[in-house]
Amino acid sequence: MSSKYGDVIMRLRARAGLTQRQVAEAMGLTVQTVSNWENGVRIPKLSPKETMSLCRVLNCSLEELADELPGEKESG
Repeated sequence: MSSKYGDVIMRLRARAGLTQRQVAEAMGLTVQTVSNWENGVRIPKLSPKETMSLCRVLNCSLEELADELPGEKESG
């Protein structure tokens, strides 16, 4: 599994000066969940509301998070 998601979340978390525990507590998740994201064990499956919450916690915009995360490129 790609660790690109984890790399992005880890970088944004570090930039915000937060620990995995702080992110987990702010999001109502376990530290293991955040660790799994960062280590590429799991890909975050968040609702739109949860995604916005993650952006607030990481002090980043939705656009910044979306631009950083890998996704399917639109084909046209």
